[in-house]
Amino acid sequence: MPPDMYDAIILGAGAAGLMCAAAAGQRGRRILLVDHADAAGKKILISGGGRCNFTNTGTAPDRFLSANPHFAKSALGRYTPADFLALVERHGIAWHEKTLGQLFCDGSARQIVAMLLGECELGGVELALSTPVGDVDHDGTHFALSLPRRTVSAPRLVIATGGPSIPKLGATGFAYDLARRFGLKVVEPRPALVPLVLGADEALFRTLSGVAAEVVARAGKTRFREAALFTHRGLSGPAILQVSSYWRPRESIAIDFAPDTATGWLAAAKRAHPRSTLRRQLARHLPDRLAEALADRLALPAELANTPDRALGQAERRLADWPFAPTGTEGFAKAEVTVGGISTADLSSQTLEARRVPGLHAIGEAVDVTGWLGGYNFQWAWASGWAAGQAL
Repeated sequence: MPPDMYDAIILGAGAAGLMCAAAAGQRGRRILLVDHADAAGKKILISGGGRCNFTNTGTAPDRFLSANPHFAKSALGRYTPADFLALVERHGIAWHEKTLGQLFCDGSARQIVAMLLGECELGGVELALSTPVGDVDHDGTHFALSLPRRTVSAPRLVIATGGPSIPKLGATGFAYDLARRFGLKVVEPRPALVPLVLGADEALFRTLSGVAAEVVARAGKTRFREAALFTHRGLSGPAILQVSSYWRPRESIAIDFAPDTATGWLAAAKRAHPRSTLRRQLARHLPDRLAEALADRLALPAELANTPDRALGQAERRLADWPFAPTGTEGFAKAEVTVGGISTADLSSQTLEARRVPGLHAIGEAVDVTGWLGGYNFQWAWASGWAAGQAL
């Protein structure tokens, strides 16, 4: 039996795949969108606490990690947060802005999935869910895929199956395996936007499980000011998730626990309140339990009056750059996204097409482009999906 013919086959009905299918379908292309899962957009549905942080108004190329920091510029410049917001408003989805440019649905993430499926329907996209992909062959002009009960073929194939983060939703390394089969390089994938695990020597901080504070977290030269959360295994919260993307094994991170204080603030407190304690001064800036733990670690005399200014200065510097040496992360199971992926060196930044395999494209999280926390990864999905959709 001859294969069913399409203009393009897109593997992965997540954010990037849905956007790509809609864009291409509405350009008159016959599109087949395939996913092994039983529902489209599963990661969209759980994002943003179920309200989907669907983009960020501060989107810029410097908010993305990649071996080629310039790669994302083309797609991001041609499909912007304003473009996606216009689509959201066209579908009558109410939204609101939280801190740092993050846009969320007022209602449910299901509205975003329904919107994207509606756009696919407008483009006549054929959706094949619960459909695992078997063999993938390429004769130089067409890709032939073995699906349950039939074979399909198209001159263009799009890899949009994401990375291995959140495997309970069905995430795998399929994209990398397929890319390698066609000779594309893969930058080592690792968990990103993920909690960090602390070792036994920092067990004191694990006793603070549930305590959060606004801090500045640093990995190398990269800093983020947001909340950090202590957990029973280590560190989490937005500031930690952000730096986790930059952290490498055997490296340290640092936290500024008093980002709003000026140099000499403890000596000034000593002069103003000589009988006060370090713990009491820290509690003006931090939750009580955290203030107590930090004061215990610094082990200064009880009253500030009994502490030399030099020792107070050392304490200030420690509080402003407190090192932690994570033993690892909580892995792909807890990672929101993946750093690494299909090498941008093998792809066109304009069309996301493989340079040496005409007709093969890769988009979204499958590619070595990873955004900060806060809607950036969705914007990359929309932008890269749209860019590839224009090329199919």
